[in-house]
Amino acid sequence: MNSHPGKSRSKLAILLWAATPERPELCATPFLHATAAAALDCEVEIHFGGSAARLLIAGEAERLFAGGKPIDAFMREAANLGVRFIGCAMALQAHVREGETYIPEYTASASITDFVLRTLDPEWATLVF
Repeated sequence: MNSHPGKSRSKLAILLWAATPERPELCATPFLHATAAAALDCEVEIHFGGSAARLLIAGEAERLFAGGKPIDAFMREAANLGVRFIGCAMALQAHVREGETYIPEYTASASITDFVLRTLDPEWATLVF
């Protein structure tokens, strides 16, 4: 399934865009993919764009469920394997309200350009949810 025969990728960047608090049924899958990749010793980062940035707010993912399990449980499983959670700086500015705090798993903010650079780097595979 490697799209670049002879060249192995060991890094995965995932962009959350449609998997948002408004669509919790879509939120588990990206974290399951991230957990699987991390278990295979891949370097993994999840970029939270648009209203998906709300998942980085303390308490938000705890109230959302997919398959009878809270979304924050899927997130913690990924983070426990070293998956980094990166908020899009523009999305954070638009969707985080004053006084809200981030979850402990939140790693850093980045620009849209940072994710685009991942898509152009042959060492990185990318997925968009």
